[in-house]
Amino acid sequence: MPRLILLVVLGALTALIFSFPTPNGLSVSILDVEQGDAIFIEGPTGVQVLIDGGTTRSVLREMGFQMPFFDRTLDAVVATHPDQDHIGGLVDVIARYRTALFLESGVAGDTPVSRALDAALAEQGVQRTLARRGMRLLLGGGAYADILFPDRDVSDVETNTGSIVMRVVYGEHEFMLTGDSPKNIEHYLTTIYGSALKSDVLKAGHHGSKTSSSEEFVKAVNPQYVVYSRGCDNRYGHPALETVVLFNRLSIPALDTCERGTITFRSTGKTLKTSF
Repeated sequence: MPRLILLVVLGALTALIFSFPTPNGLSVSILDVEQGDAIFIEGPTGVQVLIDGGTTRSVLREMGFQMPFFDRTLDAVVATHPDQDHIGGLVDVIARYRTALFLESGVAGDTPVSRALDAALAEQGVQRTLARRGMRLLLGGGAYADILFPDRDVSDVETNTGSIVMRVVYGEHEFMLTGDSPKNIEHYLTTIYGSALKSDVLKAGHHGSKTSSSEEFVKAVNPQYVVYSRGCDNRYGHPALETVVLFNRLSIPALDTCERGTITFRSTGKTLKTSF
């Protein structure tokens, strides 16, 4: 099906594919890719965006549950930063799915997997764009994703620090997706945006690591749900005990891909439902 996706950079239109409306609303699925991140978004008019791809090609299996078997296109792929557990599966995704747009932070990556991804993008002729604050990805039907960070050149910063932070909005519902952003970036965002960070769902930064999910940031987001995207018995100890204690103390229910598998939120713009 033809779809619609727009990337607005400070008000400038940069990409356009026409679409037809469908009654599906917005779905945001935190995919079960074990220790890693992969988030599949489908907008009300059928726009499909994948944010990160986990460590391995297991992301293809999970995408197969989200998309019709005959669908081999993606409107956009977003790589929040070039760590293995976020881009490892994207090499296979780019090879299998015709992708209109690749959005990246600009953090320098010089690893075998980042070089393989560069090669796959070049071979498929995918348009590459640096994500910067002020950009808006239009998901159709009034849904959109705003880039909150980076707001500068991050080519020389540590990979997690340069993560893309996105806030997805549809009607009365919002989703905060922070990659592996550490607490200093959370503090920076809280200083800039304050209560405007409010979102119904927070994907816990850095898989629930103690380096993310500062109390001031979590209070600003004030989510109804938090989601841990992580592998069971991972060697990093995610989620960290102090992170779990924080969400418990703030009475924020936590969902975990280790326990639930892929976690999907569906919004009509008025009502929000969760399925596993």
